[in-house]
Amino acid sequence: MVLDRHKRVLYYDCANYYFEIEETDDFRKYGHSKENRPNPIVQMGLFMDADGWHLIGDKREYKLSELDEGENYEKAFYKDRWINEDGLEQHLVVTFSFQYRDYMRKIRSRQLERAKKLVDNPSSPKRKRPNDPKRFIRQDHCTSDGEIADKMIASMDENAAREEERYDGFYAVCTNLEDDAAAIISINQKRWQIEECFRIMKSEFQARPVYLSRKDRITAHFITCFTALILYRILEKKLGESYTSENIIRTLKEMNVLAVPGEGYIPEYTRTDLTDKLHDVFGFRTDYEIVSQRNMKKILTATRK
Repeated sequence: MVLDRHKRVLYYDCANYYFEIEETDDFRKYGHSKENRPNPIVQMGLFMDADGWHLIGDKREYKLSELDEGENYEKAFYKDRWINEDGLEQHLVVTFSFQYRDYMRKIRSRQLERAKKLVDNPSSPKRKRPNDPKRFIRQDHCTSDGEIADKMIASMDENAAREEERYDGFYAVCTNLEDDAAAIISINQKRWQIEECFRIMKSEFQARPVYLSRKDRITAHFITCFTALILYRILEKKLGESYTSENIIRTLKEMNVLAVPGEGYIPEYTRTDLTDKLHDVFGFRTDYEIVSQRNMKKILTATRK
């Protein structure tokens, strides 16, 4: 195998891909879209392998109210127990982090600013998603003398913001995994990787929008995108997961060479730590002053094996 697979824990997610058409067919249907697009979609799924309050790696108990924020800012604390609801037994793990608390407050601050703008320039008052900024807007119907009427007045709901702030820094997960809490936290923290897979496919690989119409060509399009994703992930692992997807893909696109008839190939890209790492991993170099035609043929032959 090219890489070892770790299949004990699998991550699953799905995403919708829209088509620039107006009519549905037996393959492309209308469905929910985060962007509220009216276009028909195809949904694709993806599998990815991979207290007292306790400090991860420490069995001592702590009181959150007594923790020194400066000393423990980047640390995560947890509390766990098994619960049984409707005959389903699950392991409940709740974590707390000062760093995650500040992240949640930063996000909410932006959402409150958006909510204030919506109050000043109201559009549709209906809340569409759990994290919609409109959750901080209170809607009252009244007349000038205080009687109920059809007129709607929007205002900021400060109580909703204060109630939500009570849970800043906390994160809870339920699972049937029998691992200890620290292992479950580690597994849960890797969920972002499968979300990144779809982000890479949609942005770097331009998996959407899809302009194809025949089912076989649509299928081939997604097979190509998923194959590219697999190859990218293998490359990322071989590079030690030390570079961002944008950096890797941009570097590969820019690694062009200029053909000199009768001489060979001259690199047109700038040598970097990443290009050196790519050459080391794959056992050949193209960053010499000139690569002879003979050596280039050897490189191409080796890539086909």
